[in-house]
Amino acid sequence: MNRYLFSLVFSLFGMSIWAGPLKQSDIQKFAVALYAVTSHYVDTVNSEKMVDNAIVGVLEKLDPHSIYITKSEVKKMNEPLEGSFEGIGVVFQMMEDTLLVIQTISGGPSEKVGIMAGDRFVMVNDSSIAGVNMQNTDIMKKLRGPKGTSVRVKVLRRGVKDLIEFKIVRDKIPIFSLDAAYMVDDEIGYIKINRFSSTTFAEYKTAFEKLKKKGMKSLILDLQDNGGGYMSAAIELADDFLSGGKMLVYTEGANQLKETHESTAVGDFESGNLVILVNESSASASEIVSGAIQDWDRGVIVGRRTFAKGLVQKPVALPDGAQIRLTVARYYTPTGRCIQRPYKENLKNYNKDLIERYNHGELMHEDSIAFPDSLRYQTLQLKRSVYGGGGIMPDIFIPLDTTKYTDYHRNIVAKGVLNKFVLNFLDKERKKLSRTYPTDDNKGEKSFEKFEKEFFISDEVINDLVKEGEKEGVKLDSAQLATSKDLIKLQIKAMLARDLWDTSEYYKIMNVENPIYNKGVEILKSQSLYNSCFEDRKRNSKAKK
Repeated sequence: MNRYLFSLVFSLFGMSIWAGPLKQSDIQKFAVALYAVTSHYVDTVNSEKMVDNAIVGVLEKLDPHSIYITKSEVKKMNEPLEGSFEGIGVVFQMMEDTLLVIQTISGGPSEKVGIMAGDRFVMVNDSSIAGVNMQNTDIMKKLRGPKGTSVRVKVLRRGVKDLIEFKIVRDKIPIFSLDAAYMVDDEIGYIKINRFSSTTFAEYKTAFEKLKKKGMKSLILDLQDNGGGYMSAAIELADDFLSGGKMLVYTEGANQLKETHESTAVGDFESGNLVILVNESSASASEIVSGAIQDWDRGVIVGRRTFAKGLVQKPVALPDGAQIRLTVARYYTPTGRCIQRPYKENLKNYNKDLIERYNHGELMHEDSIAFPDSLRYQTLQLKRSVYGGGGIMPDIFIPLDTTKYTDYHRNIVAKGVLNKFVLNFLDKERKKLSRTYPTDDNKGEKSFEKFEKEFFISDEVINDLVKEGEKEGVKLDSAQLATSKDLIKLQIKAMLARDLWDTSEYYKIMNVENPIYNKGVEILKSQSLYNSCFEDRKRNSKAKK
């Protein structure tokens, strides 16, 4: 038996002690089968790839979230959750075979040496990256590297005749999980979190303290499209809203004893009015937070039923550096609701659930959502009815608004026309915009307010966008353009704001047309409306037969 197969069998035997009753005869059976194939099969086989495929085959029969990750993918998948990577600190876009710098990360290596938004990278070390049709991943390989190492770049800058050369020393670059934080009015704060990483709670606390100093008394926590992450980060965040001794979440599995997590006595926002925004893409850790808040009647959940991903994965390192993320338990809210939706009966169709929700009408009509009485629970303070069966059903349902979305709009976005157009527009108008709306620390906030009130996208700009679309094969549909025009104008303005300032300004503009956000603001502006959200009401749901 070759060395690779021997080490695999040995590792499986060791894991059998860790995982439970795995018969030695089963290990031998698996090893003999692998040995037979590698030794006697008619064609040459790649034993390493064969073992990888065998592991994938085992896992995909278990549940939708137990997965195998190759050695090369492990680090890449962990970076967003660990909160940093090592590189030069730029946000870039490949445009016309040139790397265009969209932003430099504040305090990062590129900003320190003088790289500016709008710069175009022509060369990296001795290699040309302009006009060679390189993929983003290939560019990233050249720019990323261990902290302390250096990379030389040559930059083309608008208004400067010759290329500018920079030597950039790579460093740790933060990956932020907080997209936006701003004051909606004098008393309502808004914080949007895109994932739950190792740095999420620290980012949240920094943003929270800034908003509190500005007079925040009520908070909108936006978890729309937040697919989850670390359970520990979700527990820290939920703890900040609840007084001590309250269960936040518990986990349990066939081979894992029940493990409960309770709130501590330390929390900075245990009494202010709280609204949490969710939708069908809010999952896992997002559901832990919203489930705990709902079960304890601590805040109002607004939006649409969440994704329903409530399985706990444990990383298992394999001998070659690869990894299994194995489901070991399920999440349960404080009332005992299982967050995970059923998957045993039809595992193949599990990932089609959101499409089925749309086709069934659930995203548009609350009365299309059916809950059996057997899955009805009562909240822990006010004894309101809430339901299990998968996901968190919001207290206030907001239907999906598709009135401004058309095939024409989808095509100019999906084919990159809108993004490319905005980058070109900004490249030409950056100096003029910066003079009119200064973005430095002293004037940035006031000038954004001016931009928000005074800057509008003209029909002439839209006509230019249409021409760019036609060049990219997106044929004009006048009726559909008329339907989507206001949305397209809003998106262009928001994208310009993001590139001139940051993502907070992007969401401040886009949220104007977000009905879930607007309902959250409406609720927090009226104490009587906020209070009425906690009244037990009969949901427009039908009992399953």
